[in-house]
Order: sequence, then C-alpha cells, then structure tokens
Amino acid sequence: MKNKTVAAWLAFVGGPLGLHRFYLHGLTDMLGWLLPIPTALGIYGIQRVQELGQDDHYSWILIPLLGFTIAGCALRAILYALMTPEAWNARYNPTTPTDAAAGQTRWITIGAIVVSLLFGTTVLMASLAFSFQRYFEYQIEEARKISQ
Repeated sequence: MKNKTVAAWLAFVGGPLGLHRFYLHGLTDMLGWLLPIPTALGIYGIQRVQELGQDDHYSWILIPLLGFTIAGCALRAILYALMTPEAWNARYNPTTPTDAAAGQTRWITIGAIVVSLLFGTTVLMASLAFSFQRYFEYQIEEARKISQ
C-alpha cells in the first residue's frame, strides 16, 4: 500500500534525492537515480561561490539547478497530495478498493501542501532572481569589454 501522505512528504523532504520515486516505483526507477545529479551539481555551485566568490560564471549556472530541482519536487509533492483518493488508489494501489485509507487526504497531507507551496515558491523565485541577476551582470560586463 502506497500512502499518499508519505509520498507527498517524501517528495518535499527527500525529493531532490529521488526518495519519493523509490517509494512509489521501486529502486529500479531511472528518474529516481537521475534526480541527485542536478542536486549535487547545485551544491557544487554553492561550494564554488564560497571558494571563488560571486564572480564565478559556472556557479550562476549550477546553483539554479538545485533550486529548480527543489521547486520541481515541491510541485510534485503538491500534485501527489491533491490527487483524489480514487485516482491515487487506481494508480498506486490498483489491487485495493478505490476508497482505501492509503489515498485519503488528512490534515498532515494538507500540511505537506502548505509547506511545499511556501518553500517551493520561495526557492523557485530565488533561483530565477539569482539566474537573471547573474546573467544580466555578465552581459553588462561583456558589453563594457567590447566598448573599451
């Protein structure tokens, strides 16, 4: 029995590591094994900023990968939590009745929605702002080089 609440919280907390995919699809899920790659690259980008400073061009490409992965997993948590019990049980618990308890929405499921929406939106907007700021600063720097 795959529980909707557990899947939503796993997508929020451990989504960038693919934990929700492993919970729902097993250890053979390829996307679950691929999710840690952009997460690790984003963490590497943060380390580059700490070592080389904010003018490192690779870091402004790598850091948003982590943000977009976290935001995507928060969105996936919201989608899991908002599935109807009938749709959840038909997809992830096909041998159980459509009104089985594993697909029910409880207050802790709604908590996953609220936290995922708050944190996912914040991380997404921060990633976009960081990306655009660094991109436009880079463009201004290149324009100054050309004009000299």
